[in-house]
Amino acid sequence: MGGILWNLGAFIVALGILVAVHEYGHFWVARRNGVKVERFSIGFGKAIWRRMGKDGTEYVLAMIPLGGYVKMLDGRVDDVPVELQDQAFNHKSVWARMAIVVAGPMANFVFAVFAFWLMFLIGVPAVKPVLDDVTMSSPAAEAGLTPGMEIVGIDGKPVRTWEEVNFALLARLGDDETRFEVQNNAGQRSEARIDLANWQFDPDQESPIGALGLVPVGPQLTLTVAQVVDNGPASAAGVQPGDVLQAINGEPLTDWRQLVNQVQASPEIEMELEVLRNGQRLSLALTPERRESAQRVFGYAGVAPEVEQVADEYRFDLRYGPLDAIGAGIGRTWDLMVLTFQMLGKLVTGVVSVDNLSGPISIAKGAGATAEYGLVYFLGFMALVSVNLGIINLLPLPVLDGGHLLFYLVEAVTGRPVPEKIQEIGFKIGAALLMMLMGLALFNDFARL
Repeated sequence: MGGILWNLGAFIVALGILVAVHEYGHFWVARRNGVKVERFSIGFGKAIWRRMGKDGTEYVLAMIPLGGYVKMLDGRVDDVPVELQDQAFNHKSVWARMAIVVAGPMANFVFAVFAFWLMFLIGVPAVKPVLDDVTMSSPAAEAGLTPGMEIVGIDGKPVRTWEEVNFALLARLGDDETRFEVQNNAGQRSEARIDLANWQFDPDQESPIGALGLVPVGPQLTLTVAQVVDNGPASAAGVQPGDVLQAINGEPLTDWRQLVNQVQASPEIEMELEVLRNGQRLSLALTPERRESAQRVFGYAGVAPEVEQVADEYRFDLRYGPLDAIGAGIGRTWDLMVLTFQMLGKLVTGVVSVDNLSGPISIAKGAGATAEYGLVYFLGFMALVSVNLGIINLLPLPVLDGGHLLFYLVEAVTGRPVPEKIQEIGFKIGAALLMMLMGLALFNDFARL
């Protein structure tokens, strides 16, 4: 219960900040264009706090924290007195209206730059992209990558951390090939071309890095049990935190991955698990639970290992000075924008499955997890969501900012507004499509629980 409340609290904080930023973009540009703003609301529904500002705007915090809005004086909605018509949104030029509409998404992008700037200023704990191992018969192994190599570039772009490797690989989904620049222990560099023709992965079960066959140097997974999921298969078998795993089906265990491979390959098949507990060797009957993803059926045990820290030689803080952090923040925001547009395009073309869509439950989990890790990670999470929020709002659906922009662009080209009847039909279609997407995202969220 505590975890749910923590995730919910972090989600509300993150969403409240991002919505406030988005709506402030609309508000600020509207005021600069002489439009009277009647209400600035964070949240929907009943107001839990309100104040009338000296500028004539009512500021509101509402009960449902899932959005917000800026209500402007608009003759299409209300009767506007003659003396106030020059302050009405609909009486402004089409270019002014476009600027007001686009200001919300732009504010989200600016906030992402700021969040990344602050994150890089504080310093981000990172691990060099050095290979601890390469999975046999994987695309990486077939390309000639070997343990000990450090990845220094992907498709001509330098990479310094595993996070950058991950983002670069996500952008390659659906491509035929990717080019790695790697460096061996002697400092010699070479290029490896990795075939991606048959590369597929389930993001709920593995990362692009693991699916390619790359095993990063990172925290070492021991054979000592740290956590057992309540009511899971391992719990039912009698596994306890502190147990040291010794063998499975009579085969001695040498590392955690060996156990994972055995369990995943044996759904609903009873296995003999030997553990060492308080100096005594015990034999337990473990039956992995059957689980399914889009690509495969696999076994699940519900147990996690103790983790040893990454060796100091591979760890560093990715940190910049105040000015350099601005460039790094802009660069990271731009990379995220490009990646998001690419993913949307691949979603439309079917390269990326709609099963990968995430809704508010997944976002809440992400908010809670990153907030638990610390401010730096929470800032990175908010920057990521802010970029996505900005781009989603630019989609040409009439209920979103992008739909309004589309109508105003038509007006700018033709010299006359899009007929209200056509706009109304567009809003209905856009609302239906948006509800379908939200419903699908929620379905995916519940399927992951």
